[in-house]
Amino acid sequence: MRKPIAFLKLLRPANCFMMGFAVIVGAALATGTEIAEWWQNLILGFLTGFLLTGASMAINDYYDREIDAINEPGRPIPSGAITPSQALAFAFLLTVAGLTAALMTNLECLALAIISWIISVSYVTFGKQTGLFGNFLVSACVSVPFIYGNFAVEKLNFAVFLFAAMAFLSNTGREITKGIVDIEGDRAKNIGTLAVRFGSKCAAWAAAIFYFAAVALSPLPVIFGLVSLWFVPFVLITDIGLIFSSLSLLRDFSRENARKVKNMVLVWFVFGLLAFIFGAFPQPPASL
Repeated sequence: MRKPIAFLKLLRPANCFMMGFAVIVGAALATGTEIAEWWQNLILGFLTGFLLTGASMAINDYYDREIDAINEPGRPIPSGAITPSQALAFAFLLTVAGLTAALMTNLECLALAIISWIISVSYVTFGKQTGLFGNFLVSACVSVPFIYGNFAVEKLNFAVFLFAAMAFLSNTGREITKGIVDIEGDRAKNIGTLAVRFGSKCAAWAAAIFYFAAVALSPLPVIFGLVSLWFVPFVLITDIGLIFSSLSLLRDFSRENARKVKNMVLVWFVFGLLAFIFGAFPQPPASL
């Protein structure tokens, strides 16, 4: 692959976009219809989430290059398209750019961005070896952008903490599912994922429990009156999708099906984001 395409693949732009978008979701929950007034901080917040996620992806691929040679030989580093030193240099540039965007937002955002970056690096350097604890570190990084969005607009909203909890739980399920996909390479490198330690079936049950726990939290924003009814149709799609994915994984916990479930869950994440964005809009008229 050509260098620009290889660096783009290293970046994982879909993941980066999701994290940048999550910042905007957090901001939308805090500001509602006033969100446009914070457009400068929203741009900076999106860039911070996007760039720091890209940096963590590059660092992750650097440390995973031997595992990827077994699990994902087409990735930029094991395929030879990018050297390990080039990946590290790319991660450094993304980190500097991301932290600069955070500093330009406010000092609170800079502090939270640094904490998030430390968690990310902790995961890729030693946390991954710990299995479930490593899954929790990744999920913490996924949850932080929503809270970051509140800091970007200098307002706090309890709904964002509920959504951060839902994101934490569902992403932990996805990370456990990913452990089923990567079981061969993880076993070779003595990475103690649930799939490696207890087998794919046990890991599938654990992932399903986390997915179901996220679904169980989803009615709370409506019950507490934190969102409008626009939230409901999107969160229903998310809940049905997570339940379907869980049942699919429990029926077939093979590496191939786990890969499909892992990818499907990303789609349900998008609908979850939309649920909270639309839930920040005013309540629909009773005639609707």
